[in-house]
Amino acid sequence: MNYYEIGQRIRKYRKAYNLSQEQLADKVGISATHMSHIETGNTKLSLAVLVKIAEALSVQTDALIYDAPQVNRTAMTDEISDILSSCKPKELKIVTDVIKSLKISLDKNND
Repeated sequence: MNYYEIGQRIRKYRKAYNLSQEQLADKVGISATHMSHIETGNTKLSLAVLVKIAEALSVQTDALIYDAPQVNRTAMTDEISDILSSCKPKELKIVTDVIKSLKISLDKNND
């Protein structure tokens, strides 16, 4: 696990919310010095602190741990299935058309 990279992702989200290290540290319940050490990768952070930071920044812990969040294909498929099961037949047709168009566009951009 690369603590420097995790720290840099925390820093990126903190700055996006226009929070100082002191403000984020206060929300998390740690010292500003500890927050600085986390962001620079000079200390390992506990799971509890990681979760508190993610909550304070309104992000998933995966977004802090991984450069590109991991995708759980089964969970995503289940979520889509749940959405589709609540659609009326006319809505299903629209959703299907939108998905087809989106897939065509994604394929074109990936070439």
